[in-house]
Amino acid sequence: MNQPSQESQAATPAAVEVTLYKSRKKIHPRSVTGRFANWRWALVWLTQLVYYGLPWIPWGDRPAVLLDLVDRKFYIFDLVLWPQDVFFLAVILIISAYSLFLFTAVAGRLWCGYACPQTVYTEIFMWIEKMIEGDRPARIKLDQAPMDARKFRLRALKYGSWALFSLWTGFTLVGYFTPIRELWHEFWTWNLGPWETFWIFFYSFMTYLFAGIMREQVCLYMCPYARFQSVMFDPDTLVITYDVERGEPRGARKKGVDPKSVGKGDCIDCGICVQVCPTGIDIRNGLQYECIGCAACIDACDEVMDKMGYPRGLIRYTTEHAMERHWGRKEILRHVFRPRIIVYTTILLAIVSGLIWGIANKPDLRVNVIRDRGILAREVEGGMIENVYRLQVMNVSEHPHRYRISVSGLEGIQLEGDSELEVEPAKTKSFTYAVRVPPEAAPKGSHTIYFDVKAEGNEKMAVHEKATFLMP
Repeated sequence: MNQPSQESQAATPAAVEVTLYKSRKKIHPRSVTGRFANWRWALVWLTQLVYYGLPWIPWGDRPAVLLDLVDRKFYIFDLVLWPQDVFFLAVILIISAYSLFLFTAVAGRLWCGYACPQTVYTEIFMWIEKMIEGDRPARIKLDQAPMDARKFRLRALKYGSWALFSLWTGFTLVGYFTPIRELWHEFWTWNLGPWETFWIFFYSFMTYLFAGIMREQVCLYMCPYARFQSVMFDPDTLVITYDVERGEPRGARKKGVDPKSVGKGDCIDCGICVQVCPTGIDIRNGLQYECIGCAACIDACDEVMDKMGYPRGLIRYTTEHAMERHWGRKEILRHVFRPRIIVYTTILLAIVSGLIWGIANKPDLRVNVIRDRGILAREVEGGMIENVYRLQVMNVSEHPHRYRISVSGLEGIQLEGDSELEVEPAKTKSFTYAVRVPPEAAPKGSHTIYFDVKAEGNEKMAVHEKATFLMP
């Protein structure tokens, strides 16, 4: 049997194994202090106080914020939103989109770095982890250590704390849809409904998975914002930037040594900016889509510069044009407020103003008039012509009101039935009325009439609703 020659063996390329998925290297972010870290924690406290606190604030006989899907009413303090108010939801979504465009065009991924729920809950979970297992070196050492009683105890305490926090988070979410005090009682008496049980544990599981286990993987591979953010950047957008001209070449040196005297830049290549990054990138390699704009590297680098006796700002918020043209702070700010930003701001203010005006002028009374199509028109006693109507009266305020009904539009028109009615707070009631006119009041065909519904003691709460009267 012939053996392949050495030449043919050398010509055959070696097999290369290609994986479809990148293996994950666990990131252990180092804790950092500084002005941007303080801002992040201020927003963590603010967002979570609002999220966990709102369902518990009483407002009359209900929570201050209640999204009642069963009765199809959203209560927000004194404001009651009905399905007919879905327009306001659309406007709020538009405002959110324009705000995202505006903030990103001004200063990059501010939402991701400071207010995104993924960032906020990851920050909380990492704080719990630090309190139990220690800072970065201690966590790395614990990961590498074999499983023993101490490691098992620490891991059980950490995972248990994450689970309890996640469960409270899921419980609070459902508390926006079911009055949270009732939900609390049902939870402890094991009397939760199937949908309440599902959403509590589902949202708890997703919080635990995203903030505790996946962390930066959500930002890197699942969040679409990371992919299209570059479309909203331009050379005058403030982004976190490493000053290559000042920092290079990198190299270690003793504290207080003038970098020029040793032929180095200000960067001492300590790697702390990489250690504090929650997504594990090196900002010195330039702007990357993995950067969430949390500015932890700025705080870390400023601390190192302070220790070395160098000026702060080796890593800082700046723009591409500012780096190229060596602009100062005034020039940067002057170019930040450029025409694009002015247009975004003007549109956003106009939409917000329209929303505020719309909510402030939202009527507390709504009336729908539906003519009974089963009876087109009929002649009743005295030769009068009668049409039957159904009035749906919606009291969209949170106070009971008594209303007076009248009808107009044709000569001699009469309303049969009780002309006064009462509707409870945030309720809809249907009333049937017969309207009669003399046969000589109008010719054959359809004619326009009007129902007037007015609240007693409040002249502003009135509706003038059009309807059609048929003459046979």
